[in-house]
Amino acid sequence: MEVTIKKKYSFLKKTGLFFLIILIVSAAWLWYVFTEKYADTSQITPAYSMTALDLIHEFEKNDSLANKKYAEKIMVLSGEVSEVEGVDSTVNIKMADSTSGSYVIFAFQQQDFGLAKKIKLGEKVSIKGSCSGGAFSKILETEFITFKRCAINH
Repeated sequence: MEVTIKKKYSFLKKTGLFFLIILIVSAAWLWYVFTEKYADTSQITPAYSMTALDLIHEFEKNDSLANKKYAEKIMVLSGEVSEVEGVDSTVNIKMADSTSGSYVIFAFQQQDFGLAKKIKLGEKVSIKGSCSGGAFSKILETEFITFKRCAINH
């Protein structure tokens, strides 16, 4: 009977130690992800450079393949601004395909809010950012592609 109790106690001890290690590793990973700092996008060499319409058409053809190719890549897109959304703490700029309604939306880095707010509807600009990927909206029946950490490309 004493041997059975020792085996149970040993098993519980090992299981508890295992979960404690998993908890510590998970907490360290979460801390790393939430405190990760990115380099200023304007200082990074882009992997791709194209027009916003070309990117939209590529996503419309096959968004799964385009996501594999462009997701988390720094890109420079040029095109005509179709909408400027000034939100409380950020500015979002859209470039849209007028025939399909599909669009690319750019969210700017904090240090670039001032420049982004000066951009006007219809203006031709070049924007550098990290592609978050794209998806097809069944509700809107359009493709949308999002970018984060964007900067005006000079």
